[in-house]
Amino acid sequence: MKRRLLLRWSAVLFAGVTGTSLCATAEAAPSYAGAEDNYAGSQVAKHEGVLGSPNISYTTEDQYLGHDVSGHQGPVDWPAAARTGAKFVYVKATEGTGFVSGQFAQQYNGSYQAGIVRGAYHFARPDVSDGAAQGRYFLSHGGGWSADGKTLPGALDMEYNPYGETCYGKDANGMVAWIRAFSDTYRARTGRLPTIYTSTSWWKRCTGNNPSFGGNPLWIARYNSFIGELPAGWGQHAIWQFSNSGTLPGDQNWLNGTQAALRNLAFG
Repeated sequence: MKRRLLLRWSAVLFAGVTGTSLCATAEAAPSYAGAEDNYAGSQVAKHEGVLGSPNISYTTEDQYLGHDVSGHQGPVDWPAAARTGAKFVYVKATEGTGFVSGQFAQQYNGSYQAGIVRGAYHFARPDVSDGAAQGRYFLSHGGGWSADGKTLPGALDMEYNPYGETCYGKDANGMVAWIRAFSDTYRARTGRLPTIYTSTSWWKRCTGNNPSFGGNPLWIARYNSFIGELPAGWGQHAIWQFSNSGTLPGDQNWLNGTQAALRNLAFG
């Protein structure tokens, strides 16, 4: 008996020294390689293409121009953006439960100081942790909301997986449950439903075109001359991301309305 016990302890010690395990190998840590360059629409452009730009001339009298930025843009000249016509902006704060944008403070605080209504967004990683955990991570790293009229509700970026399988290995029911957990977590802390960023094609493919999120403001991505079909459940959009380049840093967006609509989105 003593000999068998000694042999077992020797095997355990050997495994510790060599870095191997007698049990199943631990799952590798999630990858965030390239997270700085994952921004709202980065994967939409790759999968759906850039097919045009709006064929109507919006003005500040009927639509508000805005944009979204991330670490991909680096530091932003916010007074220049304001002079160019930026009325609102969404800034990437986090990704998954392991990445915070290194440019978040400069972009989020700088836009506020320049008089631009701003909000934070989270790049979803349903493959690395549950929706509630990512909601808490986002809230703890800049994704909060305050009723100051200058802060948009946090946004959840749901788009094609830059690291692997399009729907992050989830079926439609699993994806809907994940989004619901994030949304409920955010609402419980702030009293606001988060804005949902997505494209109609991705939403159909990965949620089965689930219609149950119509209460969340919709930030729709479509790089074309027209918005086209919205995902099920939404009768209208709040924001249209219509181009991945333009006069403002980052992606270009039109608010669906003017000052009153922006105020309503900010205050809820």
